[in-house]
Order: sequence, then C-alpha cells, then structure tokens
Amino acid sequence: MNLAAVEQIAKAVLYEGYLLYPYRRSSIKNQQRWNFGVLYPAAYAEAQSGADASTSQTECIIAGSATPALELRVRFLQLVERTIGKFDLPIAGITPEHQPVQVNRLEVDGMLFDPWQEAVEREIVLPLVFGETLNFQPTLHTFTFSAGKELEPIHNSAGRIAGVIIREHGELQVAVEVSAQSFSPDVFRITIRTHNLTHFTMDRNPSREAALVSSLLSAHVVLGATSGHFVSLLEPPADLSDLVAQCMNVGTWPVLVGAAGEQDTILSSPIILYDYPEIAPESAGDLFDGTEIDEILSLRIMTLTDDEKLEMRQSDDRARHILERTEALLPEQFMKLHGVVRSLRPSKEEAS
Repeated sequence: MNLAAVEQIAKAVLYEGYLLYPYRRSSIKNQQRWNFGVLYPAAYAEAQSGADASTSQTECIIAGSATPALELRVRFLQLVERTIGKFDLPIAGITPEHQPVQVNRLEVDGMLFDPWQEAVEREIVLPLVFGETLNFQPTLHTFTFSAGKELEPIHNSAGRIAGVIIREHGELQVAVEVSAQSFSPDVFRITIRTHNLTHFTMDRNPSREAALVSSLLSAHVVLGATSGHFVSLLEPPADLSDLVAQCMNVGTWPVLVGAAGEQDTILSSPIILYDYPEIAPESAGDLFDGTEIDEILSLRIMTLTDDEKLEMRQSDDRARHILERTEALLPEQFMKLHGVVRSLRPSKEEAS
C-alpha cells in the first residue's frame, strides 16, 4: 500500500467540512456539522426511512493474482463532546470532593473557554489474503472502541485551577464485513461493508445531534494490494468493463491513489473523486474545505476582526493552527497561492 501517497488525500477526506470559514463556533454553518460519510447507529438509521445510513459498501476489482494479498483500513472520526466546568473558588488540584459546575462560557484571565464538538481519529487495520479461503464467504470482523472521559485543568495566572475542560466520548461498536467473488483464476470482485452496530436508545423523536454521538463520521476505506492490482472503475480495460459496471458502491466511491499509473492503492470515500487525486503543493495546510480556493480562504481569514480571531483561536485547536499558519504566511507564499498553470494544451488552430 502506498501510504505516503494516500495519507494527504485521506486526511483531506477525513476532515472535509470539519470546520468551515469563518471557523467560529457562533457561525451558523458550524452549528450543524458532520455532513460527509456519516454512519449512524442502526436503530436511528432505520427510523429515518432510508434518509440516513448505518452501513456503507465498497466494491472494486482486483486482478493479476490467484491469491491477492490486501491490507484494509477503515478510518473515521468519533465525536468528542467538550464541556466546560467552573469551580466556585480556584483550587490547587482536582479531587473527587471538588465538583465543577457546568457553564456555557468561562473566562480566565482574558481567555475564553466554550463548549464544542471535537473529534478523535479512529482506524481499523486488517491484513487479508483472498482466494479460496474467502471466496463467496463473507467474514465479519467486529471492533469495540471504549467510552472515555478526560479532564484538562484550566489554570489562572496564579497557577491555581479555575475550571476544567471535560472531553467525553461514548462507546462505538463497528463491524467490517469482507468477501470476495472469483470470476476467473486471477480476477476477483471484493466487497467491503462497514456497519455501525453501536447501541442507541430510541425515544419518540430522537435528534440527529444525539445520534451523532454514536456515529462514525467521515467514514472511508483504504485498500492496498501487495499481490495483484486494482482496476480503475472510471476507466476499466475493455475486457473487464462489464464486471466493473456490476460493482455496487453505497455511500463511498473507490478511486486509484498514488502516482499516475500505479494500481496498488484504492481510496473509497464519501466524496466523489477522480483517479489519482492530488493536494496542490502550494497549499500551506488543511482548511477543511476542498471546494474552496486556499488564497481566498486565507485572505478572508486575514480580514477577521480581533474579536473574531479570538473566537476562532479558542473554538478548536485545529482552528487555532489555521489562524497561526495563515498569519505567518510570507508574501511570496501568498503569491504561490495566486495561481499555477499545471499544463498547456494547444488550441484547435494550433493543433490543426
């Protein structure tokens, strides 16, 4: 698997839409997030009459080996609820006797702390060898990500603890179902289904926000071949085009990743891409919005007021990194963002 080639693209997919300009908690567009690749708990998804899914399916073709060897990675984000607690009087250390009061905002020596939804990265890695062992036989692999809670003390200028940041996430139960079907001695169709099996208690009218706590966010699949090669679903060879047309992809779309012509890595993401997607080398870092232009977003960030920048800085660590990186851009780096000609094609007149 060409992990170096896939890493940047997979990261962009993982965090697409995570936080959008103006990168502030108060912004309307950041008050309903997680729009790509959400696999909800099955109980919630079933109640939505097909509008939301708990399962995604990736199907692709691998050829060139009677026993192809694969590595499978399923990656997603898990929502982390960040709440803020305040102590009546600053304390020297947190003990069970000191119970903070939950607040909507805490100011400590000019620093503001607000509740927010953060995320933690999750990854499932499976080595797979296909052939007779898995031919026609779906194999189910189950995984549990335990619930967790972390406390981060908020110190004042005197070194005492005025409050606490509380980060909590629930338990997730995930199943990955793998199967292969042989169409000739060295041609297989591979099917990967990712299921969210997390328990979710239904009430009369469950909210999307409640379901997201138990969801897989930005879920996608990466497949690497160490024996055999993948077939492009966009430009398949003529002798495999009918077989490719039968592939059923639900909630994800697989494309080849790496240098043009390489066929050892597939990224199947909830965002439709072409084969061999690239991150522009001029990009200084992720802005969480692949549909926008880095130059425009960077210039917009520079126009934010001091109060808006303060809110952006304190909304999320990733937002703070964006602000710090943008403010540190040199004039020549801005010029590189202005525009690059990747290739030139002759006009019709010149071609004739």
